[in-house]
Amino acid sequence: MNLHEFQSKDLFRTAGIPVPPGDVATTVEGALASAGGFGYPVVVKAQVLIGGRGKAGGVKVVRTPEELSREAGRILGMNLRGLKVSRVLITPSAEIAREYYAGMVLDRRNELPVLMVSPEGGIDIEEVARERPEKLLKIPVDLRGLPHYRARAAARFLDKDPAIQKKIASILRLLAGVYRERDASLAEINPLVVTKGGEVLALDAKVVIDDSALDRHPDLAAMRDLSAEDPDEIEARERGLSYVKLDGSIGCVVNGAGLAMATMDLIQFHGGKPANFLDIGGSSNPESDPAHRNEREGSARASLEARDDRLERHGRSGPRGHRARGGGGMSAAGAEKPA
Repeated sequence: MNLHEFQSKDLFRTAGIPVPPGDVATTVEGALASAGGFGYPVVVKAQVLIGGRGKAGGVKVVRTPEELSREAGRILGMNLRGLKVSRVLITPSAEIAREYYAGMVLDRRNELPVLMVSPEGGIDIEEVARERPEKLLKIPVDLRGLPHYRARAAARFLDKDPAIQKKIASILRLLAGVYRERDASLAEINPLVVTKGGEVLALDAKVVIDDSALDRHPDLAAMRDLSAEDPDEIEARERGLSYVKLDGSIGCVVNGAGLAMATMDLIQFHGGKPANFLDIGGSSNPESDPAHRNEREGSARASLEARDDRLERHGRSGPRGHRARGGGGMSAAGAEKPA
């Protein structure tokens, strides 16, 4: 489950990670009121669950109420990659000296959380990993959490100033704590900035929660934004199914996640494109699978009809009397006789 930036920042703020103040607004008037409390310049940021909002025109720095009124009016209601913007985050503009990247992610190959940091923040970390891998440091994090010495090593990789390193190390340990305590699959700060005044701030935040752990976090489950999700995926989740919509044309209904993945691989291998991933649960639960439920109900009706037919042919007391005599191996009259 993806969280909005303002929701992710609230989690970070609660954990003690320094985050700039901010207000969410759904109208131009609300945006102006928030900016008046912060003072200009401010940043107006579209709150939609996609990356690259800045490149798409969804993030703007404004220096006057007139600019804010124009930009907030433009962003509210705009369509960003198929998602309508219904709210914006208003936050003070920071005087940035340096930008870094910090993120806790799941290394699926090694089945272990990993802290990733890079001195090149504010851009896609995938681009850094692909084109400049020497600029990316990865530190495995086990059940003990992120030790102080590893947090300090990561901070030294990012900044040369000992005072800033101390602040960064503290933030990294708190970030690892959020990742673990909230059952996240991603907890990311991009950029993690050093301001001209020497502050270290999480200027942007992204958190993805493991859906399988939401029953342990009802407060997080309540944050889910259904308007940003595919209606088919919402219905599948309500039925207890694992479903992901893809862009192919061959539908897949498979019993078991492993078999579902193998099926998709085979389709792709033979030149096709799967339209979806769908695991109906492994156990073939009739309650979650409509087709099986209908089949079961039809079978039950047929069994009842056959039973009624037998009762009519043999008389309703016949089968019951036969069962009574067969159970003990002798008749009821024989049981009353003395041995």
